[in-house]
Amino acid sequence: MKLKIEAPWYEVKEKLKENDHTLTDEDLAYEKGREDELLERLSRKLKRSKQQVRMLIESISGNSGKAA
Repeated sequence: MKLKIEAPWYEVKEKLKENDHTLTDEDLAYEKGREDELLERLSRKLKRSKQQVRMLIESISGNSGKAA
């Protein structure tokens, strides 16, 4: 599963942390080509489906403001 990330990952990561203060740098470790591992890790931590996590990341990536 390829993520469509428009903003630099460090910006997306910071917005995700603002959205959920329980997320750590370790939770948000991301390497291109290993998107599935990231989605799996976050889906467990956030208790959401991988599709919901994907949509959250892509929404935050395309937004310049804080995630809702």
